[in-house]
Amino acid sequence: MSSDFEGYEQDFAVLTAEITSKIARVPRLPPDEKKQMVGHVEKQLEEAKELLEQMDLEVREIPPQSRGMYSNRMRSYKQEMGKLETDFKRSRIAYSDEVRNELLGDDGNSSENQRAHLLDNTERLERSSRRLEAGYQIAVETEQIGQEMLENLSHDREKIQRARERLRETDANLGKSSRVLTGMLRR
Repeated sequence: MSSDFEGYEQDFAVLTAEITSKIARVPRLPPDEKKQMVGHVEKQLEEAKELLEQMDLEVREIPPQSRGMYSNRMRSYKQEMGKLETDFKRSRIAYSDEVRNELLGDDGNSSENQRAHLLDNTERLERSSRRLEAGYQIAVETEQIGQEMLENLSHDREKIQRARERLRETDANLGKSSRVLTGMLRR
């Protein structure tokens, strides 16, 4: 089950990286290519949504004790999907603004410079957000591993305590056997 989830995770990561790069390129493309790119990005967003649904189904099949880590990942992926959709909407707005400017004959160089600056800042923010999310995921996974280790140590402690108790019982039985043998030898 988790291997299917991890496969979906990898597919989702590749797909979102492609979507992000294409969204960033949309405002800079010639009009004909922009239409094609927008259509392609829409299809990829649908694929990403389907992958999220598949991942969600996989998480539901995972045993409850392991589900927490995967649920946190799903939350993060859904947030990332929301950001991608928001960025795509912004990109389409920029695209529609450019079409409007072409139709009306507006030059819009200064607004385009501002838009490019805003896109650069948005990309930086997205990268920072992804790094923070990755750090958070690592922290959650580390916490999960720590909990599992504590459980394993607890089980090991119980085993050691049971072994000590058996050793004490065996020692007591050997002491009794020794006394019986000593008594038999004296007779």
